[in-house]
Amino acid sequence: MTKRPNILFIMSDDHAANAISCYGSGLNHTPNLDRIATQGMRLDHCYVTNSICTPSRASILTGTYNHVNGVTTLETPINTNAPNVAKHLQAGGYQTAIVGKWHLGEGAAHQPSGFDFWSVLPGQGEYFDPYMIEMGEEVELDGYATDLITDKCLDWMKARDRDRPFFMMCHHKAPHRSWEPHSRHKDLYQDEIALPETFNDDYKNRAKAAAAATMRIREDLSYQDLGLVQPEGGNEVGRRSAPGSTNRLIPFSEDVTGLRLIDKDTGETFTFSSQDELAHFKYQRYLRRYLQTIASIDENVGRLLDYLDEDGIAEDTIVIYTSDQGFFLGEHGWFDKRFMYEESFQMPFLVRYPRAIQAGSDAYNIACNVDFAPTFLDFAGLKVPNYMQGRSLRPILTDNVPDDWPDTAYHRYWMHRDAEHNAYAHYGVRDQRYKLIYWYNEGFDLPGTNQGGQDREWELFDCERDPLELFNLHADPEYSDVVRAMTVKLDAKMEEIGDVPMHGVLE
Repeated sequence: MTKRPNILFIMSDDHAANAISCYGSGLNHTPNLDRIATQGMRLDHCYVTNSICTPSRASILTGTYNHVNGVTTLETPINTNAPNVAKHLQAGGYQTAIVGKWHLGEGAAHQPSGFDFWSVLPGQGEYFDPYMIEMGEEVELDGYATDLITDKCLDWMKARDRDRPFFMMCHHKAPHRSWEPHSRHKDLYQDEIALPETFNDDYKNRAKAAAAATMRIREDLSYQDLGLVQPEGGNEVGRRSAPGSTNRLIPFSEDVTGLRLIDKDTGETFTFSSQDELAHFKYQRYLRRYLQTIASIDENVGRLLDYLDEDGIAEDTIVIYTSDQGFFLGEHGWFDKRFMYEESFQMPFLVRYPRAIQAGSDAYNIACNVDFAPTFLDFAGLKVPNYMQGRSLRPILTDNVPDDWPDTAYHRYWMHRDAEHNAYAHYGVRDQRYKLIYWYNEGFDLPGTNQGGQDREWELFDCERDPLELFNLHADPEYSDVVRAMTVKLDAKMEEIGDVPMHGVLE
């Protein structure tokens, strides 16, 4: 009988594929993450079904879409009494553990289930000296969250029962906002970082949701986000970052010449002669801090890989690195996620398993986070339960893709016009070339109807000719056949997974 593999699933929070050097953007250098790709495979078309933390984590655990698992927003906890992949693996003889970010509900009713050991951050958690809830007890730790989460994972693996395979979920907080790097990395990325081509996007030729979103680097970053001293005061020093928050956004008035920004660490003072100069400063500070937090992730992934080598189990361990969704790194002028636009929609996915996956390979087939749970079970030699809506990625990873492999990825974002980001709810599908998005705007509360009226909007992008997604082609007569074909794919996908459409069914 073939030895069943260990599974080490490493997931960060808000890590864009463009901030992993093996994806080729040139923004930063991540040698240990690249090591997984060099010794295994990189997926180029892995997508999230809902580009926000909590729903994505629910889909990964359950192998179901959010309308099925009920976790549609940041405020809807998972039903821990329901089945999940950890429970199936546990019942199948695996030792199971989760360490780090849980973010699927608070309190005894929503604590992790299916895990022999768990130690998780409450809520978003803290970067420095974090509190963790460990097997129901609160503990305060001394150190940096990324290091501490890795320490706990290593300790558990070292103390494991060596007669049984293990399933370890290592969930990092980083590089989630407010991007607080460890002091050992604060000298990194001091050179000027080039602005993305779409940084000054005017949002023309797109749905109104693009212009309405309040996640612009120019206007919507706080003093805390950028490691700056927040002056005392109220709205005169900046509006609240969110209702009830004490964090204030850095002002972006027409005249910025009187603005003084002070570095929290060094006391250095920054002044500005124009809005463009201030926007450029914000971008540099944002990207620098973001990439510095990723440096800790990369270091700690290296520690885990080194342990597998030292313990002699690297050949028998599937290592996966991913993020709960993508992230905007200044593209279209944005930070954050939520949207079905590519930078937010695409998940990085690196995987190594020497016994089955060819080193240095790439895969271009469509994959989704609902596919992760079936993949774990498939490699573990366990039956994939019929409630799971995903499909095992094993054929992709072993270069044995069947002809009927799904050619579309489905996305649905439910948090309509949340108070902080004002991101509009939407859904859509992407295939290898085209992306269709439906924005139901103020028709949000009218499921299964056409009553959104003239307010509803569609977008179609040709991702081959327009990879920056700047031109909505939905009304272009030359693309009428594509619109119809993609709408058929959308309707078929929604029918397949049992989601309720907000648009009229194509006649």
